[in-house]
Amino acid sequence: MNSSNERIQFCKRLQKALADADYSQDSPTQLAREFNLCFAGNPVTVHAARKWLQGESIPTQEKLRALAEWLEVPAEWLRFGSIEGNNAGASEQSPSLTPADIKLVNSIKQLDEHHQTVLKEILRVLVRTTRKK
Repeated sequence: MNSSNERIQFCKRLQKALADADYSQDSPTQLAREFNLCFAGNPVTVHAARKWLQGESIPTQEKLRALAEWLEVPAEWLRFGSIEGNNAGASEQSPSLTPADIKLVNSIKQLDEHHQTVLKEILRVLVRTTRKK
């Protein structure tokens, strides 16, 4: 893949991650402001954030990791669009997890044990109801 196409693909994944996290996909000002709040290194400029959103550049590895952590997506997916290694041993029929799926699972893991149990029971009922239809 040529570098121009890599930047474009990165920008699409970044925009998707921003949308999934309920942030604007086309506001470099918001991206720079929110990113800088969670990044301990040198802050990014609005110009740099615009270049990420326009597919003109890809952030450094350090910034990429911080972006992924902030947006709750795998850094490998954000950079390369692939998280296949994380699904090792999964059945061939099971679909790959999307970043939104991973974010949901992480949110569920943050619940206490009682609430996780309640949520699992709700899901069981929903699955049973859906299968009957």
